[in-house]
Amino acid sequence: MGETEIGHFLSCLASDAHVSAATQNQALNALLFLYREVLGKDIGYVNGVVRAKKPRRLPVVLTREEVKRVLSGLSGTPWLMAMLLYGAGLRLLECCRLRVKDIDFSQNQIVVRAGKGDTDRYTTLPAAVKEALLRHLQVVKRQHQDDLRNGAGCVALPNALERKYPTAGKEWAWPRVFPATSHYTDRITGERRRHHLHESVLQRAFKAARLKAGIAKPASCHTLRHSFATHLLEDGYDIRTVQELLGHRDVSTTMIYTHVLNRGGRGIHSPADRLGYGPAHTLTGGAESCEGTPG
Repeated sequence: MGETEIGHFLSCLASDAHVSAATQNQALNALLFLYREVLGKDIGYVNGVVRAKKPRRLPVVLTREEVKRVLSGLSGTPWLMAMLLYGAGLRLLECCRLRVKDIDFSQNQIVVRAGKGDTDRYTTLPAAVKEALLRHLQVVKRQHQDDLRNGAGCVALPNALERKYPTAGKEWAWPRVFPATSHYTDRITGERRRHHLHESVLQRAFKAARLKAGIAKPASCHTLRHSFATHLLEDGYDIRTVQELLGHRDVSTTMIYTHVLNRGGRGIHSPADRLGYGPAHTLTGGAESCEGTPG
């Protein structure tokens, strides 16, 4: 099978299986990998593929009261991480990968290193978490010192910094803000180290808090980032500021949050409200009053 069959298969995914654009692209990349790396066969340009349309969806956003209800159901490290997601607009993995040196308490800002697109950016450090974060870092520092005494405190450094600065992994600046609860053994050096806390810890805690709060929206940890951007725009901050805080390369990506600036369905009076039906009107009474009415 060659380009023709591959094109027919990809078209069937869109027209018959009704898969999303991401699923169709994943199937194409998987086929390209199979032919190039496994079968050793080059594929030319695949023509005539029916492309799955990528719909424009509005992000799920929690109200301020809903955010407060979810956060009240969290405690300890998950609460602190969720507060940073909402208060600083961090992505989940950006929060997990924070290092001690990235928190600037004097300037009230956080440096996000190697974010999406391998870019750095500054974002705000919420004043509401400063004291709790300082206490948390004191505990992390004692844990790091205990690890060093036990020969397991050297942290992994990015890129080639470990070769350039061999002892930097033992300094207090480099440990993770949210370290894992257990150690792992580096396959290359054989050293026992501590990775960052796995993202599933916060994901499970957030889901449990959302269900406990009785929120029916399909919200996830990333919803806190959407809520951060939306609430900033509601407070009157300009979109360029929000773009910088979120780390979007193009302002058009940030524009999706401007739906909150439009009054939409919240700013009109429905014509159904002028029919005179009050709260006492029951469904049975409404159905009986419509009997004999032409469709």
